[in-house]
Amino acid sequence: MSEIVARFAPSPTGLLHIGHAWSAILAHDRAKMAGGRFLLRIEDIDGTRSRPDFVAAIERDLAWLGLGWDGPVPLQSQRLAFYGEALGRLKTMGLLYPCFCTRAEIAASLSAPHGDAGPIYPGLCRHLADDERARRMAGEQHAWRLDMARALDALDPAAEEMPDQPRHDGPLMWRDEMVGDVIARPEMHGDVILARKDAPASYHLAVTVDDAAQGVTHVVRGRDLFAATHVHRLLQALLGLPTPVYRHHALLADDSGERLAKRNKAPTLEAMRLAGMDGPTLANDLRNGRLPIGIRLSEA
Repeated sequence: MSEIVARFAPSPTGLLHIGHAWSAILAHDRAKMAGGRFLLRIEDIDGTRSRPDFVAAIERDLAWLGLGWDGPVPLQSQRLAFYGEALGRLKTMGLLYPCFCTRAEIAASLSAPHGDAGPIYPGLCRHLADDERARRMAGEQHAWRLDMARALDALDPAAEEMPDQPRHDGPLMWRDEMVGDVIARPEMHGDVILARKDAPASYHLAVTVDDAAQGVTHVVRGRDLFAATHVHRLLQALLGLPTPVYRHHALLADDSGERLAKRNKAPTLEAMRLAGMDGPTLANDLRNGRLPIGIRLSEA
């Protein structure tokens, strides 16, 4: 059996809260109990909200919990060339198209259906003529979307052979340690954005490229990201990247059942530390299912 490599990959857009601690501990222990490696990665692709002081706070909070990590800590902001290379490959394969739509324009479209993952992009820019695309790209901001139908066709072994197109026998699948084998259905997301107008790569693309580059074998993350894995599995197949084993764990919520998040001012680890709480004790309590008062497992 190969070495297990797990990771914790927070965004430095705020202080870590106890929900982050829960996820980091699960990832850390999944690797270390098997004699593997635990990695820390900083997902600072959002240049408008990411802050260096939050990076330092993340490392300080993990150390306070007693969680050590192996090797250097890569920053996504220093890996833009790798995301550009992946985008270039997908463009060469004819699977991306520029999208000029604003959120207001998409919302106003009466043809936009809703799927399991929410509103599906109605394809307003999918069939623009080449000359119009070129003209608009020269003067307008644009995102890059994955043409989902073409991407799925590219994996179809019965499709007409095209240079540099991957082929995949059978359905796309991944293994989830919580629910077993899962058939990927990326089409429920529609034509997802892989490079935003304000960022050189989306979460979907960056996380897929980075997990492969770091040799991550086991992705331990919250249940709220389960749906995103359908897209990540497709990108792995298109780019010829390995597929990790996944574990989408339950989330922590407050007494009202609302998921803990930065936006709703969940209790931060810094506040707990400053209040005199012992980090390793908190970590062991979480490992053993002893949650702080007012915190419970989310049923969603």
